[in-house]
Amino acid sequence: MAIAQNLLKIKQGIIDVCAKARRGQEEITIVAVSKGRSAQEIKQALASGITDIGENRLQEALPKFKELLGLNLQPRTHMVGHLQTNKVKEAVQNFDLIQSVDSLHLALEIDRQAARINKIQDILVEVKTSDEITKFGVKPPDLESFIAEAVKLKNVSIKGLMTIAPLSNNPQDARPYFRHLREILSGLGRKGYGLSILSMGMTDDYKVAIEEGSTMIRLGRAVFE
Repeated sequence: MAIAQNLLKIKQGIIDVCAKARRGQEEITIVAVSKGRSAQEIKQALASGITDIGENRLQEALPKFKELLGLNLQPRTHMVGHLQTNKVKEAVQNFDLIQSVDSLHLALEIDRQAARINKIQDILVEVKTSDEITKFGVKPPDLESFIAEAVKLKNVSIKGLMTIAPLSNNPQDARPYFRHLREILSGLGRKGYGLSILSMGMTDDYKVAIEEGSTMIRLGRAVFE
């Protein structure tokens, strides 16, 4: 019951911020990040209207995904955590969208494994918009050359960009990082790259992210606690 109530609150928050930003609420996809949550909790989220589920770790995700098989509502699955190349084979077999592609080496392995099962793997490029050493991602100056190479891969489809803002007690501190990513996406669009997804914003800063153009927000605590 708490999950349903949480989602009502989140959706109202999205409506309010979209009205302020002159955007349509239908532009925003909620990815419920179910790290540390049970399959039963995921089922409650799906019953409450969630369509997209994100997981950080492959070994945690797979048993839960098995429990979700056979449901009338099958979620779209997202890999949102750092992905090691030795886990790519299983990731490609189990995730609809891999959000955390942070190197050409990783993109090449995704392409290779996707080709083996005749799949076009949707991905986002993770961009390192901050200087935090704990963050992964392609650095902005390297992004265009990265994408120019990655778009040549036959079994990978780049859908957009993802970033994680530095942790802060003040959501407004995330704004420059989100704005930077939006500007990067716009610049790539002017150069002919048709990328549409901006995955940015989590529980503490998703409203700021929407104001700055996010189309996909990754919410864990806001949904499940």
